[in-house]
Amino acid sequence: MMTLEEVNGLSIADFTEAFGDIAEHSPWVARHAASARPFASREAMVAAFAGSLKAAKRESQLALIRAHPDLATKAKITEDTTREQAGAGLDSLSADELARFTHLNELYKSKFDFPFIFAVKGATKQQILARFAERIGNTPEDEFALAIEQICRIFRFRIEERVAA
Repeated sequence: MMTLEEVNGLSIADFTEAFGDIAEHSPWVARHAASARPFASREAMVAAFAGSLKAAKRESQLALIRAHPDLATKAKITEDTTREQAGAGLDSLSADELARFTHLNELYKSKFDFPFIFAVKGATKQQILARFAERIGNTPEDEFALAIEQICRIFRFRIEERVAA
């Protein structure tokens, strides 16, 4: 775990190397967030990541949303995503649960043209399935906004795991 002083002392390249994977396969978020240093607190660092995403063009936001894997997928996923999904029990689904996730993933993507985004840390698979079923009825614009909000929650969880308060 790094201290805030260490984070603030990194070059932009080293900062991007250390935190470029906070945003799924999108190191540009870390590069932009680095320009907000020095961070006065870990909260300020989280805000810089969120601000970088929210200030980006819609195309860049959509690319980041689409960089996220389907929940409970068997595809190759990042270490952070693997750990987060395992913590929510998504690595040990019954055949019926996996079929439900697969069906919802396909239904969701066919409606919204991007994967369902949910910050799974601290949630159970039942809670995730309930949100999934609930959100499938949203409008595309509402769901895009919720995806951005959930990605910002993921930023928070990942930064809290790596940077001391």
